[in-house]
Amino acid sequence: MKEYTIREAISIPYFDHDDSSLRKTIQNSSSRRKMSPMRFALRKIRNIILSRWSYRCPLNKFRVRWNRRRGVTIGENVYIGLHCTIDNAYPEYVYIEDNVSLAGNVTILAHSNPYGHFKNVVESGVSPVVIKEGAWVADGAIILRGVTIGKNAIVSAGTVVDKDIPDCALAKGNPMKIAADFSALI
Repeated sequence: MKEYTIREAISIPYFDHDDSSLRKTIQNSSSRRKMSPMRFALRKIRNIILSRWSYRCPLNKFRVRWNRRRGVTIGENVYIGLHCTIDNAYPEYVYIEDNVSLAGNVTILAHSNPYGHFKNVVESGVSPVVIKEGAWVADGAIILRGVTIGKNAIVSAGTVVDKDIPDCALAKGNPMKIAADFSALI
């Protein structure tokens, strides 16, 4: 895989959507991202279109290509299954290395942006998600922000990944547990 620099985790303001005006919403969101409202709006529209195409496309090469265009860092020989959702707001915080396989219906979230009344319960922020070389993520898994899935690791179907998984480990369940270490077999 080509060299890449993993972005630093950042705090973001709690959700403050203003339903009174689309213009205000775009201005608030663009100022948080430190970009012009026009650039933010065009980027958001492009991101929505490419993510929807990728979600439904039957051809893997286009799913990979369109997610790269959204800003996801994706290595070579990567498989992204049908109906996968890769963070809709911060795709540039997702890193998928070479020879990774994401089965269908996998969700990857790089951000959490709850309403302000949850301030004392959960942090609002963006953190990188890194899926290392050779990992396999099975159907319906959910990968939360700030997680690294190790080299050649396996994430079982339906698992909610809320902490790092070491290399050559099998993770399963909700809450997630490391079920096996198969490093001696590889």
